[in-house]
Amino acid sequence: MSFFEEKNPEMDRYLENHASSEPEILKKLRRETYQKTTQPHMISGYQQGRLLTMVSQMIQPKNILEIGTFTGYATLCLTAGLAKEGKITTLDVNEDLAYLPRKYFAESEYSEQIDFKLQDAKEFLKNTDEFFDLVFIDADKENYVEYFKLIKPRTQSGAIVMFDNVLWYGKVLEENPKQKSTQIIKELNDLVAKDEDFENLILPLRDGVNLLRRK
Repeated sequence: MSFFEEKNPEMDRYLENHASSEPEILKKLRRETYQKTTQPHMISGYQQGRLLTMVSQMIQPKNILEIGTFTGYATLCLTAGLAKEGKITTLDVNEDLAYLPRKYFAESEYSEQIDFKLQDAKEFLKNTDEFFDLVFIDADKENYVEYFKLIKPRTQSGAIVMFDNVLWYGKVLEENPKQKSTQIIKELNDLVAKDEDFENLILPLRDGVNLLRRK
């Protein structure tokens, strides 16, 4: 649950009740995530999932990169707009939880287009020569700035990049934050806003999504 949902749960319910319905496979995955994981709030969730699906469907990417798979909810949302021959590479390091996304990826109609890797994202980005049309980052916050620096050379004009949790429960308003993750998120938001190669907008959806478009 985000900072904003805690402040106004009725508005949150209203927003969910007035958006497109959630596909059955995502309902099942969300339910099992809450049943079998210790931190189910890490799931992207219904509203954010709809955003990811719509962005993907609007640009119909051929190559998607996701950093931070968790149980695969966001992954499946992103696949909805994949080009016919497109693929999504999703990266995580949690071996204990890997059985859950693998189960739902196998059930998905996009199973052949999903490449799930248990691999450090920085290592992957330093060694890949691929370019990505759509990137979604929802992983360890203390590496957000490093991810941005590594992702930039792997994008071209028109590419979309999204960082999750960029409002960090409202902590980005702190003048001198003591928490390292808050410091890094503030640094990322500053870097993005000043980078002339991107245009961006922070959406106050759940815990904040920084939506970037490569010029």
